[in-house]
Amino acid sequence: MSSLQALCSGLPLRPLPENRGRWPGVPHAPVRTPGLSPAEEQLALRNALRYFPPDVQKLLAPEFAQELRLYGHIYMYRFCPTIQMRAYPIQQYPSRTRAAAAIMHMIMNNLDPAVAQYPQELVTYGGNGQVFSNWAQFWLTMSYLSKMTEDQTLVMYSGHPLGLFPSSPGAPRLVITNGMVIPNYSSRSEYEKLFALGVTMYGQMTAGSYCYIGPQGIVHGTVLTVLNAGRRYLGVQDLAGKVFVTSGLGGMSGAQAKAAVILGCIAVIAEVDKAALFKRHQQGWLMEVTDSLDQCIQRLREARKKKEVLSLGYHGNVVDLWERLVHELDTTGELLVDLGSDQTSCHNPFNGGYYPVQLGFTEAQRLMASNPDKFKGLVQESLRRHVSAINRLAQDNFFFWDYGNAFLLEAQRAGADVEKKGANKMEFRYPSYVQHIMGDIFSQGFGPFRWVCTSGDPEDLAVTDQLATSVLEKAIAEGATTESVKLQYMDNVRWIREAAKHHLVVGSQARILYSDQKGRVAIAEAINQAIASGKVKAPVVLSRDHHDVSGTDSPFRETSNIYDGSAFCADMAVQNFVGDACRGATWVALHNGGGVGWGEVINGGFGLVLDGTPEAEQKARAMLSWDVSNGVSTPRTPGSSSTPSEVSPPQQIQTADRGQSSPALRGSSRPPWPLQTFSRTFFAVSDTDLTCSVQPVSEVPQKSQPFLGAEPPPVLKGLTWGWGGTSLNHVAAFVLVPGMKPRGASPLSPCPQPFFVFH
Repeated sequence: MSSLQALCSGLPLRPLPENRGRWPGVPHAPVRTPGLSPAEEQLALRNALRYFPPDVQKLLAPEFAQELRLYGHIYMYRFCPTIQMRAYPIQQYPSRTRAAAAIMHMIMNNLDPAVAQYPQELVTYGGNGQVFSNWAQFWLTMSYLSKMTEDQTLVMYSGHPLGLFPSSPGAPRLVITNGMVIPNYSSRSEYEKLFALGVTMYGQMTAGSYCYIGPQGIVHGTVLTVLNAGRRYLGVQDLAGKVFVTSGLGGMSGAQAKAAVILGCIAVIAEVDKAALFKRHQQGWLMEVTDSLDQCIQRLREARKKKEVLSLGYHGNVVDLWERLVHELDTTGELLVDLGSDQTSCHNPFNGGYYPVQLGFTEAQRLMASNPDKFKGLVQESLRRHVSAINRLAQDNFFFWDYGNAFLLEAQRAGADVEKKGANKMEFRYPSYVQHIMGDIFSQGFGPFRWVCTSGDPEDLAVTDQLATSVLEKAIAEGATTESVKLQYMDNVRWIREAAKHHLVVGSQARILYSDQKGRVAIAEAINQAIASGKVKAPVVLSRDHHDVSGTDSPFRETSNIYDGSAFCADMAVQNFVGDACRGATWVALHNGGGVGWGEVINGGFGLVLDGTPEAEQKARAMLSWDVSNGVSTPRTPGSSSTPSEVSPPQQIQTADRGQSSPALRGSSRPPWPLQTFSRTFFAVSDTDLTCSVQPVSEVPQKSQPFLGAEPPPVLKGLTWGWGGTSLNHVAAFVLVPGMKPRGASPLSPCPQPFFVFH
């Protein structure tokens, strides 16, 4: 058992630690098949050895070469630390800055065996979401962080610590990039080679940015998704007696069982990996387990009849489960399922993310390593069967959605019947959960905001829970801007109360909720003040999932409801990364891949340390405001199947500099004319955002006069202009585009074309 002091002292070289290889009794990543040539194998070996002095290289070279042959990657198992890997209280880390200690706390949480999917291979979740590429990188990073000052920044290249560089106290302490491969070479096959060479890695989202908080994060997202699916598809608020069928109990997907219990429904979750299934059962997240389809169907019928709350894990392939549900429907006429989805790691289908129904788990792993082409063929055949069963059930009153794991994308590539006639290439027969459910929530500025109490004390988490609840209840009492926003606040108040009851903490003392910009800033301020007063005993790290309002450009998930042609552009995610770095983030990360797979998405995240100082509070206001505003202001056209009357009005943006309000613009039509600027800011908004009425300047309401002045600015002369009141009771001046006339003669009639708004 080594100490944290030893862990931060650099690579242990003299003497070298004992090589214990792969530990028994611990889940391990599937064997990778990068297909390296002999010359590339030599290059991979040289790249791994460059972390070590020449005399040590001679001893390690044969060992690393064997790892590459056996596992398809050099993980450097010899250097896997013997210390118990977990998030230790921040004061125990040897460091010169609180920020560096907080980062070490977060890194070790990502590698905690209770949290990580394959801890010895440094995989946190998703089958291939790496924290580092090898253990040498871990040791060096911890050493750099222990030495870091407030005038330095640590730079990370895909797991490789480049070094400490001079910066300033206002700059990020850590800047991470993962998988930044030239676009033409960002293919799945190229990735396998580049990862084996040790020159890039797949950081998923919060794995490589050191911000994962265990399955709690996806529990909340699943709760909101299934809850709103019930509202949308089934027309119910209460899911008692309703059946949700899905698959996956590994990393993030392990949250599905707990989400079902919180919602009070019945969930049947298939999992091929017995170790993953029993891990969730032992943690208390899964109520019952069976490996019998007969027993599974019998238990499902009982629970449905009695409206029991049940999370049932089926140890077997989900395709068998779906086909059995079809059999029950065809032979008895009874539809036993209401809602369905899939949370296999289908972004990585041929390397352990999806197991074919034709083979058992162990047999499939052997074939994956020995004959990748045959394994791929079986996976694609299994996907076709998978979709065929779902299609049959969907002919009745059953609703399925893609959970953003590339399931429908890979099914389409396999030749499954998922086509939606007349649709664009981002649409399939079934919607993604963003297109039908979460997209409208994101458009209001709500997304997965989270915090971690670095003291490791549950009492601190309880205090922050109460603070967050008070903030949301106050927002409700003061009158949320719309009923939809109010509903989001109420859902999250319920969530925090349920989270404490259901013991959702795995690893660090963390909490997640969905909040908008106003809520995030208010919660951050309340927590920072609690740290200053001593109510919270140690710094708190603010973060979020990259899967958020503005963190991710992903045409088959986060931006799948963008139909103006820009869904395949990554400006939003990159600007988010840069903007957060400029506004006070303690660390920032930008990744290729995440969720739907390598080359399919660009995403970014941040960590921000609150330490009770005024400077931390100022950074939180500025950075959190940008982090949300960047997304809701994106000039894109979201499209869901909702009619305009069903789409909630935009959430308000509080600008960080002046505290003024302006309409949220995520989803606004991109204007064909240039925006003009004089002394105020112009925004382009769509006709669903505001109502308008042409009025002379003398009749502009008094409260908008401070923004307008007595006469229109010169740039407005010659244009028809007036004032408009939003459905949020917010008065704003507007300028009609030349030649445009408002529809109808009555005041506050809808404008048929986009127009300018200024303050």
